[in-house]
Amino acid sequence: MMKIRVGIGGWNFPEWRGGFYPKGLNQKQELSFAASKLNTIEINATYYGSQKPESFAKWHAETPQGFVFAVKGPRFATNRRVLADAEPSIAQFFASGVLNLKEKLGPINWQFSEYKKFEPDDFAKFIALLPKSVEGRPIQHALEVRNAAFNDRDFIALARAHDMAIVTSADSDFPQINDVTAPFVYARIMGTKENEEQGYAKSDLKKWAARASQWSQGQTPDGFETMALPGDGKPRDVFLYVISGAKAKNPHAAMGIMQHLAVA
Repeated sequence: MMKIRVGIGGWNFPEWRGGFYPKGLNQKQELSFAASKLNTIEINATYYGSQKPESFAKWHAETPQGFVFAVKGPRFATNRRVLADAEPSIAQFFASGVLNLKEKLGPINWQFSEYKKFEPDDFAKFIALLPKSVEGRPIQHALEVRNAAFNDRDFIALARAHDMAIVTSADSDFPQINDVTAPFVYARIMGTKENEEQGYAKSDLKKWAARASQWSQGQTPDGFETMALPGDGKPRDVFLYVISGAKAKNPHAAMGIMQHLAVA
């Protein structure tokens, strides 16, 4: 069966303390608590710098069986003029201990600046640097692009040829590309609001739960136009993260979506 996972970005956020996290909860227990409420978290710290191998091992130990981490690839690989030169940064990332997440290692999200435009030859060379497996472990890749130049059929075809997901960045000012190009779907939604108890209105939480279900069944969600690839009917795992927006509300929104999935 395909799995729908709903989560948040990171877990150390002061505004979650006394709200999402109970008052008095030891900060060392925050990951364990978050993992008891959600079934995935996107690790963002790896985007800014290398983490210690012991940290990845610790995060694995502090989360339950079946939990999965998505991991942000390093900005040193994606925030460069010539992407084809990123090999040392990519190699260092995979040598940093990320495999200590073991079976809990999910997709790697390679996030690009909104100023990075689609240059087909250079981008193809970058994608070719991303390993299909490391030390015998299959690696899934997601490409988060934020410039309108990527609204291009050639980009979609390139991602599909390599079984790499294009991140659906929704409820934001970033371009939203809805074509599914991999055996999994990776979405980041950014529209939570302070005046909503759960970040989103109940009707919107239901919509996102329904969209996740449609993706998992190989369908294109209602109202989501694709440029090149309609739904193909093939079941897929779905990773859906509530990011940015009114960040203090994000865990509540993620839990709300999960509740609607449970009763669907």
